[in-house]
Amino acid sequence: MKQKLELCAQRLNGCKLIQNAPMKDYTSFRIGGPADLLFLPQNSDELILGLDTAKELGIPYVVMGNGSNMLISDKGIEGLVIRIGPDFSGIQYDGCTQKVLAGTLLCLAANDSLDKGFMGLEWATGIPGTIGGAVAMNAGAYGGEIKHILTKVECIAAGELKCIIPDDKDMAYRYSRFSAPNTIVLSAEFSLSPDDGSARERAREYCESRRIKQPLNYPSAGSTFKRPTGHYAGALIEQAGLKGFKVGGAEVSTLHAGFVINTGGATCDDVCTLIKEVQDRVYDRFGVNLEPEVKIIGRDVCSL
Repeated sequence: MKQKLELCAQRLNGCKLIQNAPMKDYTSFRIGGPADLLFLPQNSDELILGLDTAKELGIPYVVMGNGSNMLISDKGIEGLVIRIGPDFSGIQYDGCTQKVLAGTLLCLAANDSLDKGFMGLEWATGIPGTIGGAVAMNAGAYGGEIKHILTKVECIAAGELKCIIPDDKDMAYRYSRFSAPNTIVLSAEFSLSPDDGSARERAREYCESRRIKQPLNYPSAGSTFKRPTGHYAGALIEQAGLKGFKVGGAEVSTLHAGFVINTGGATCDDVCTLIKEVQDRVYDRFGVNLEPEVKIIGRDVCSL
């Protein structure tokens, strides 16, 4: 593997590369060991070169955005990590259509749309993920979802550049067909509407609600569990008496039980052990399976 990675670095010479990159610095959980090689493409050509190189050399690879929905193994990630982030960002408008590159933060796109006099993304002004990640998981909040405004996706699918007009079957709750590694989002187009005069006020109210109800002062990956049918994960966890439950540096937030937070020095193992205990206790009491929303990636990760 070492020789393959050295050859990979040679072929990507001139691109932004970081060897043994500490992944805790690239995730909102602030947890994770080193990635063998972190690649920060600045455009589609570099991204395609990185993907082709990894596939040709037989190097495992992971595609990520802002790392706001990821838990990385304490042992790090083998192979190549491709981060589609700030270097791969930009926003354009054509009438009420907003085109956004995949590495752009969703919250920045939302706020920019408000500045330009549009509504449709005000629910996303406090969400820290990238556009690529938001499309890949059909991000949503306060009744809004990406699928409600998404009109076009430029992506790499089956090794080819494609432009796809999504339909109803392509997106569902925390699911879309546009997820790595099979599909990698390059850009998305959103159909927005002229501001009705209260979009910024709605955005302010959503942000205030997040500030009051969510543990934003601690590192986390946002909501830890998907919403189970007919229930709310946070309510079930609280009713099971698990608010404040801790394993090492990982804790079920006392502010919002749907969040697992890093109170300081939490490891991936701490979080996985805590998640498993929460799942077991909620199932034992309510018969409801809690499915993690956070993606757990890297060497020797647990299975939840």
